[in-house]
Amino acid sequence: MPVVQEQDLYLDPSIRDWVLVPITLIMVLVGLLRHYVTLLLNSAPKKQPAAAVREQRALARAHLLRQSAPLSPLAPAQYRAFSSATAEALSSGAYLKPAGGTDEPANPLEGAQMEGAMDGMKKQAVMMVPNMLIMQYINVFFSGFVLMKLPFPLTLGFKSLLARDIAMPELDVRWVSALSWYFLNLFGLNGVFKLILGADNAAIETRDVTATAMLGGAGPGAGPGAPDFEKVFRSEVENLALAEGLYRWAGAGVEDRVIAMYAT
Repeated sequence: MPVVQEQDLYLDPSIRDWVLVPITLIMVLVGLLRHYVTLLLNSAPKKQPAAAVREQRALARAHLLRQSAPLSPLAPAQYRAFSSATAEALSSGAYLKPAGGTDEPANPLEGAQMEGAMDGMKKQAVMMVPNMLIMQYINVFFSGFVLMKLPFPLTLGFKSLLARDIAMPELDVRWVSALSWYFLNLFGLNGVFKLILGADNAAIETRDVTATAMLGGAGPGAGPGAPDFEKVFRSEVENLALAEGLYRWAGAGVEDRVIAMYAT
């Protein structure tokens, strides 16, 4: 079995100063710029009618009551009163918005639908254009540059990831090329952006892709795909009835538990 000799490549320090560090700084600055540009492009959220908000809040209260049933902070009498009152209101349609308007689906090329589509396209452009320019810049000026060597061993499966623009099959897999360093920064700076901008930021690539996938821009409960709240309420009434069988008061036997805790 042939023994692979250790490869020693001596890199010019200028590569570190003029290629490695600038690429990293450019990716960080572009991410910060993308975040603030996206905030500027975001349209102000449109106010929903009071009747639609009432439907959503009633459903949310029913969900909260049902999900907390296995270990509820409400006393048994209070829980049954809340559950029966909520179920009665949902089944009677007290929280449903008044019937009216047309049932025709909204035209996606008019009004708010078109505005939401344009917002999504703007955000997608903010994500794609800088990435395309930086990748082309690196591919033209730094194609084939070897930037660094990773200090830990890797399998050959990482060869295509770390040295995609270096046509040297004999090169050790731990050497990283300029284009590969760009892609590593593209997908590996999420933690840095979360640390600088917080978890809810627009600099993370996956968040932008997910946000622009829905080009309609309509929130829940709007547009032709909105749920039928009458059917949802009937289903929630049945779920509340099932949740009563799972009900357990969190304060049951609390005196005995406290005495047993301090008795030892």
